[in-house]
Amino acid sequence: MDAHRRPLMDRTPALLTEGYAWLPNRMRDSRGTVLRTRLLGRPALAVRGPEAVRFFYDETHVQRHGAVPPPVLDTLFGQGAVHTLDGAAHRTRKELFLPLLAADRVARLTEHVTTAWDEAVRSWSERDRVVLFDEAAVVLTRGVCDWAGLPPGAYDPDALARDLVAMVDGFAAPGPRHLRARRARARQEARTARLIEEVRSGAVTAPADSVLERVARHHDTAQGPLDSRTAAVELLNVLRPTVAVSWFVAFAAHALHRWPAHRERLRAGDEAFATAFAHEVRRFYPFAPFLGGRTVTELTWQGESVPAGGILLLDVYGQNHDEELWGDPYAFRPERFLDRPPGPDELIPQGGGDPAGGHRCPGERITVGLLEALTVRLARLDCTVPEQDLRISLRRIPTRPRSGFVVTGVRAP
Repeated sequence: MDAHRRPLMDRTPALLTEGYAWLPNRMRDSRGTVLRTRLLGRPALAVRGPEAVRFFYDETHVQRHGAVPPPVLDTLFGQGAVHTLDGAAHRTRKELFLPLLAADRVARLTEHVTTAWDEAVRSWSERDRVVLFDEAAVVLTRGVCDWAGLPPGAYDPDALARDLVAMVDGFAAPGPRHLRARRARARQEARTARLIEEVRSGAVTAPADSVLERVARHHDTAQGPLDSRTAAVELLNVLRPTVAVSWFVAFAAHALHRWPAHRERLRAGDEAFATAFAHEVRRFYPFAPFLGGRTVTELTWQGESVPAGGILLLDVYGQNHDEELWGDPYAFRPERFLDRPPGPDELIPQGGGDPAGGHRCPGERITVGLLEALTVRLARLDCTVPEQDLRISLRRIPTRPRSGFVVTGVRAP
């Protein structure tokens, strides 16, 4: 019997139990950077390393259509999202997002978010207790909605922030978190679709070349304009990942609390160190455990095979903590990124490859830019960190500090 046809026990229950450690633990047990397993009822091959990243992102090897499980589509990405497309259709849809990566647009978004942050800090000084994760989500929601051109009366920042966080928080969790995520997506897709229709009818004027205007007017090749529901999905796929930066903000606060020696360089406005710190937060702390795609043909990597229609997994968390790549992967050391910028296929918290033509997250530059600016503000924040539960469970996907990182006694600058 061929190696890849030998029956394997399905490891989905183990994944749900072990979380981020599931795949790295299996990789370690196999003493390699490749693992044959079974997931979601299908044979799977897990790979790791820069060469494996290039192998994974080769479109002749993997397709995304049909690869994302329905529960993830119904919560995180949305049905018909760019993440589900391949080839020319994917490149055409991605043209909607790529102009948002221009340096001037990222700078404007950062300005909107930091303005919202500075306003929020003044209000925090009047409160006894602030949960940074929750407040960062509202700040990011206000900033990205202003930047995207949404009319102020079109959304409630607090309610929208809760729903966008719920979509991310519940995509990999059975039970109540998943149900909240489904309800949040359904609610916001319906509201956003109505807004798209109002822009198209002229009832609402979207600022010229704003994200809202671009999404409302976007045409897929030969298919014409997106239907209002798909347009809503893609607008949310700009808002949601931006608000997901609240996870990294909480992690950055956690890092500054554990390793306060880094505060001084950030407070001083050392831009190179702020960038290195942002990269190290994204590398060190767990966000995406792995990425997956459906195999187009039978694939073999380092002697292990998976048949066509199987699953190819890229071990994101394992690669970001690979000793061969990072030397001391469980030490938080931003200085590692001062020596050289990370290679595109080495540091992969938001995927690998080229964002212009492949499936790497096009919002990665936005994430880094926002994190650079907000970590400087965190380092300068005059507050007290009381006793609280700051443990980060690797069993919870996505994880975060259990307390959300509470601060008290905030003093406005």
